[in-house]
Amino acid sequence: MTITQFCLVRHGETDWNAAHRLQGHTDIDLNARGLAQADQMARALKKINLQFDVLYTSDLQRAAKTAGAIERLFKTSAISNSALRERHLGALQGLTTDEAPLLEPELWKSHLSRNIEERLHDGESIQQFADRIQTALEQIRLQHLGKTILLVSHGGALDMMYRIASNQPLNAAKAVAVPNASLNWISHNGHAWKVDSWSDISHLEDLALDNLDL
Repeated sequence: MTITQFCLVRHGETDWNAAHRLQGHTDIDLNARGLAQADQMARALKKINLQFDVLYTSDLQRAAKTAGAIERLFKTSAISNSALRERHLGALQGLTTDEAPLLEPELWKSHLSRNIEERLHDGESIQQFADRIQTALEQIRLQHLGKTILLVSHGGALDMMYRIASNQPLNAAKAVAVPNASLNWISHNGHAWKVDSWSDISHLEDLALDNLDL
């Protein structure tokens, strides 16, 4: 049986995370706390002497800069992959969770209901997002069978990976937290996915924010 392991890392904190502002594809930089979290995460991986074969990252800078802490410490280079981006949240991008129900009430209501076909006015539906993430995961797995893959992405994307690995329905309420700079493990045995451990933030000096994307 060939086991392929994934260590999934959410990016460090941004100012928009702290403001409860929906980011989606908006390319927001890490804040000072986020940079510190990235360093703490990379040092934790070094401390457990993680032997990984390849490092992937979303191309958005909050993920790429988080991966940068791993690149520096492990003297490696990340493979940038735009398919690992957060869900495109359409008209909700840039709004806080307080502004959205006031400025886009019907859209916000549909979003909260987890209508899997809702595209949020030129955004990406949950179904489209799930298909993108599943395709990316499968392509990476098949390219590195039996290897350990370190992957830096986003809260909503990691929540989707949890759903894929645990067979959680797309329209079900969020079941797990995905804090900034958390470590999350899934694996595939050649037949099925499995969640091995989730939401480890024991390496962080302060509390980390959960993902806003529902």
